[in-house]
Amino acid sequence: MSQNIEKLKREFLEYLEIEKGRSLKTVENYDRYLSRFIDSTGVKKPSGITDEVVRKFRLWLNRQESGVATDGVQNTLKKKTQNYYLIALRAFLKFLRKREIDSLSPERIELAKVGERGLDLISSGDLERLLLAPDGTDVKSLRDKAILELLFSTGLRVSELCSLNNDLDISRDEFSVRGKGEKIRVVFLSQGAREALRNYLDKRQDMDEAMFVQFGKNASRADSLRLTSRSIERIVKFYAIKAGISKKVTPHVVRHSFATDLLQNGADLRSVQALLGHANIATTQIYTHVTDKHLREIHKTFHNKKRK
Repeated sequence: MSQNIEKLKREFLEYLEIEKGRSLKTVENYDRYLSRFIDSTGVKKPSGITDEVVRKFRLWLNRQESGVATDGVQNTLKKKTQNYYLIALRAFLKFLRKREIDSLSPERIELAKVGERGLDLISSGDLERLLLAPDGTDVKSLRDKAILELLFSTGLRVSELCSLNNDLDISRDEFSVRGKGEKIRVVFLSQGAREALRNYLDKRQDMDEAMFVQFGKNASRADSLRLTSRSIERIVKFYAIKAGISKKVTPHVVRHSFATDLLQNGADLRSVQALLGHANIATTQIYTHVTDKHLREIHKTFHNKKRK
């Protein structure tokens, strides 16, 4: 079997795409991370990947400039970003071991410690104002209303929302969506989301297959009418400003609101994990720090009652 690292990297990327079902974007990212590892270390074959080579690569990564300067001082790559490279390398090493190719054990690579991930949240009042912000009766306003209601009703990722087609059976309160890793899950429509979708689709006159399409001057020149993720982000930002929300609001912030709303109203973590399409429960656990509204009351009521 060939020990050429470039050839093995290509086979690994094909394995990710075909056998593991990873998205093309994920494969593209892994290609970039591994290419930078190979270029910066100069390794030619798997046996050349050693503890010392990885240590020097981590030093090199830690000293790379991020391209974002603060107060005239150039920032270095965040620990979280550095970990993406290490995760890709570890996955590559696991692939090599599966092929019985001699190289460094993937367990030898430990990820850098990072601070707990924070959540960008908006209040229930802000959320309500956001959902009410598209108040027109023209097709564009009805589209935007449907987008916001659907985001909050389902917790869809923005890429999942963009990929929807207009053949959804909105007489039902559920539909299937293909998420990360090509995994299919069921999401549910609230009455408000279903009504908003119906009003929007009744007003549409185009024949495009996409659920959410662009209107106006640019639409006539576009190859496809389907809205992009960036377009959806701009729409959400526009209505957040219109609603008078000072915080930055993105489709992912609405997804956070979907999850925290469920947990605050008694949903269990495993169910929320399934609804969000998280592969790992640890990803869903970021919400537990902000959702237990009873902790303060419990502490005040029961803590240290014997002391005056």
